[in-house]
Amino acid sequence: MNVVFDLGAVLLTWEPVALVQAHFAPHAPTAEAAHALARQMFHHEDWLGFDRGTHSLDDAIGRMALRLSLPGDRLHAVLAPMGERLEPIPATIDVLARLRERRDAGEALRLYYLSNMPVPYARVLESRHAFFSWFDGGIFSGDVKIIKPQRGIYELLAGRYGLQACETVFIDDSAANVAAAREFGWQAIHCDRPSQLARQLAACVPPYLPGNTTLSTSKPSVRA
Repeated sequence: MNVVFDLGAVLLTWEPVALVQAHFAPHAPTAEAAHALARQMFHHEDWLGFDRGTHSLDDAIGRMALRLSLPGDRLHAVLAPMGERLEPIPATIDVLARLRERRDAGEALRLYYLSNMPVPYARVLESRHAFFSWFDGGIFSGDVKIIKPQRGIYELLAGRYGLQACETVFIDDSAANVAAAREFGWQAIHCDRPSQLARQLAACVPPYLPGNTTLSTSKPSVRA
């Protein structure tokens, strides 16, 4: 079985609404306004082009500042160090660690990541977090100039690592990305609550349950 993880909001913290509330409160004084501004910032081609690797962070910030009347210096101060801001989510890192233990014990499991992630953030994350060495492979969108939910990025991961659709389960916080994976023939889990991932995964990769006595209960190190 192949298990493919998204990163942001699955293995690593990514809370755009909270980011807006913390750093751009004058531009989004209510919860509704913060949700709206987060969508306008991170679900627009200005940002998606950065994710895809087709323009730089400075380009993304310049476009975003002009379009949304946001201060460019503040955007840069918040967004430039984002790779350092994304921290591991303990519940899902534990799921990954247990799967890694099973694989290393000889079980037919392979672990991959498929992430919409700009190149600058990707390189920082790889250097910061030891869990990247647990994967058998993976793809960052910025390295290949394709982003989820475009079919091509699923095809690329499958072709690069020889993944059979009937033996692959994909985990993502985005409903659109999950739907695209299912259209591609993979099983897919919509992970909107990381604390529930272990039980969701049990239906696809049995027998995986929290506290399984065949697995180590020690907490993994997640820092490089």
